Amino acid sequence: MNKILDNEYYDLIISNTLVPGFDTGDNITVLNDEYSMMHIWKNNMDACDLGRYTYDNFPSLFTLTSKVSIEKSGITNVRRHPDLSLMGLGVAIGIIDTGIDYQHPAFRNHDGTTRILSIWDQTEQSGMPPKDFNFGSEYGKNHINAALKSTDPLSIVPTFDSNGHGTAIASVIAGTPDEEHSFTGVAPQTELIVVKLKEAKQNLKKLFFAPENALCYQESDLILGIRYILSVSEKTALPLVICIAMGSSQGGHDGLGVISAYLDQIVQLPKTNVSVAAGNEGYHRRHYFHRLEAAPFCSGFNLKIGRNDKKFTMEIWPFPPGKVTIEIFSPNREIVQSISPSAGVCQKFSLPFGQTTIWINNILLEGSTGDQVILVRFDNPIPGIWYFQLTSTENEPFSFHSWLPSGNLISNETYFYHSDPNTTITAPGNTRNALTVTAYNQFDDSILAESGRGYSRFGEIVPDIAAPGYRIPCAIPGKQYGSITGSGAAAAHAAGASAMVMEWGYCKGNHTTVTGLQINHMIMRGAQRNGAFTYPNNIWGYGQIDVYKLFQRISVI
Repeated sequence: MNKILDNEYYDLIISNTLVPGFDTGDNITVLNDEYSMMHIWKNNMDACDLGRYTYDNFPSLFTLTSKVSIEKSGITNVRRHPDLSLMGLGVAIGIIDTGIDYQHPAFRNHDGTTRILSIWDQTEQSGMPPKDFNFGSEYGKNHINAALKSTDPLSIVPTFDSNGHGTAIASVIAGTPDEEHSFTGVAPQTELIVVKLKEAKQNLKKLFFAPENALCYQESDLILGIRYILSVSEKTALPLVICIAMGSSQGGHDGLGVISAYLDQIVQLPKTNVSVAAGNEGYHRRHYFHRLEAAPFCSGFNLKIGRNDKKFTMEIWPFPPGKVTIEIFSPNREIVQSISPSAGVCQKFSLPFGQTTIWINNILLEGSTGDQVILVRFDNPIPGIWYFQLTSTENEPFSFHSWLPSGNLISNETYFYHSDPNTTITAPGNTRNALTVTAYNQFDDSILAESGRGYSRFGEIVPDIAAPGYRIPCAIPGKQYGSITGSGAAAAHAAGASAMVMEWGYCKGNHTTVTGLQINHMIMRGAQRNGAFTYPNNIWGYGQIDVYKLFQRISVI
């Protein structure tokens, strides 16, 4: 079996500078110009493999970020204006998600042909993989059009979207108008490049104690999806907007991870942009923050663990630079003694009374940041209130954040007491250059309570913009229509708006060297702002997206 698909192999992210020393001919998969995956066979995998291999080598787990008004965001005015009439013509949209129902009318021209340029289905191994990739199946526009003419389309192009999230996201951006269902995408004349992600390997889910049946994806497959979309865009010479409607609460929430670095790079390229969901972790009470500025330099916090959360991981990120120890007290007063930071050590603790097992990695130097991080992984924890105490070994001030997993990787029964809704934007939403989008209710102009909030862990401004994200009309598999809510829907809306600006700049010759970073700054400048607030802020960013006002600001209309 291909090692990238084989659950007996770990996928470790390494710098390309290290590849020559590890390459055996069939154990390396290139991710991009900076990083590759090294596939490591491991007999008798166990939790302390995280320790034998560093935390930053393992891909993070990503979850989906969504569960209607075009007029509110100025889109319709842009379409109507005779000097603009922008609908995304000549722009490609990249979708990395759960796939697409390519048979849906929302992705077809009036003559019945497809607006999908290509699909890379990472889960389907019966066809030919894309050039320079060694798994999955690629289906081009000709394949899809042939399937649409067939009485049995799936016999020709056997890819589908059983979840519906990818279909909905694609339709919000680019869906063909349907008057009967009062539906239209934001930029309905764009073309689509679609990646259907394979699910995360079971060995990665076990390592991070994710529920066995939870739907989630791994960071490395997203990066491969980005690389594929860029290759198709380059081949077709079309300007590109990528939408990422999923996120992860793993990592330091600082924009320093591998996927964030990749997005930062490509958004600075001509005619390339990325819209990223801010996540939906704002009101789930999965973030805790505390700052200690006076002696004694120790502090504790409480975590309520629900009955249904049998396995999960909690991350604690102290700052700055000294060493912090951790002690844990269970609801029945069993104690895990003080654990000091070290390099490459994984410690297992069995609590006999409650039959709970805890693994602790108190990592002195995390690879991407150089900061300390403490990973606490629970197996069969006793339900109830747990207490955690952090202490500075050098008796000096420090602060710390703690995060629980995102999305469906943990239930709402597990949460922090005195939780903090801020600093809850999921990766890669803390990326500096991509457009990070939070969601608001376009019917009453209120921010969605679940929308992730900034700032980043180091105080950078995120989110960038707010877009409509409440009950947005969308296509769903089976030629049906429904609605979608969440920051993923908002990111899709903003991606459609970005495609309009890309059409104006590149396709219509008004700014042929335009970069995604420039488009994002234009969108932020043109946002609607409420005089009651100071901007930018950690809830609304620079305000509500308004493409019509954007063009007014740059004196186009």
